[in-house]
Amino acid sequence: MNTIVKVQNITKDYGKGDVVVHALRGINLHIKSGDFSSMAGPSGSGKSTLLNIIGGLDRPTSGKVIVEGKATSEMSMTGLSRLRRDRIGFIFQNYSLIPVLTAIENAEYILMLQGIPSEKRKEKVMDLLKQVGLEGMENRFPRELSGGQQQRVAIARAIASEPALVLADEPTANVDSRTAAGIMDLMERLNSENKVTFLFSTHDREVMRRARRLIWLRDGKISED
Repeated sequence: MNTIVKVQNITKDYGKGDVVVHALRGINLHIKSGDFSSMAGPSGSGKSTLLNIIGGLDRPTSGKVIVEGKATSEMSMTGLSRLRRDRIGFIFQNYSLIPVLTAIENAEYILMLQGIPSEKRKEKVMDLLKQVGLEGMENRFPRELSGGQQQRVAIARAIASEPALVLADEPTANVDSRTAAGIMDLMERLNSENKVTFLFSTHDREVMRRARRLIWLRDGKISED
């Protein structure tokens, strides 16, 4: 399998002088195409920080992140924005849907930014919403959807542009266990059938159990992989 992401000796510090928090301490990690992996560890272990750095939402203090052969530290802000738009999908625990847009409009948002013609993107997103179990709910606003349904819209949005990698930060945190199981079923199916590559951060033992690779972080270091 092709290596999508290489994380090379990443550190991340917050603060200055005598008050410095070492959030990440020399992380090395490879993510390959087709992976279904999860990062786990106690609060403050660095999971979300690492996820944000891999996704180009934050920059490391030192070290390199290489996505599809390109170092993110050498990219301009415009280049990073294009990387996030075209090659990395994001799923957040609070869904991060745009409240004034319907389900289909939220799901097609990235495609619109890419300049995909309206008819083509709507056809694609209608099929995606059907795949994630939201057929017939395309014109509902986020406030008219349950938490699990909103997360399914977020998943459709994350995979609409066919990214190389989907990063999911605590994707089951705000839903009940039954809904969480359904979301994991969906992402497992997208991984096996559509070959979508996933990297999660989680406290959820069900997510850990389903991951084919479990990466444990503690005190900003990988303690087990």
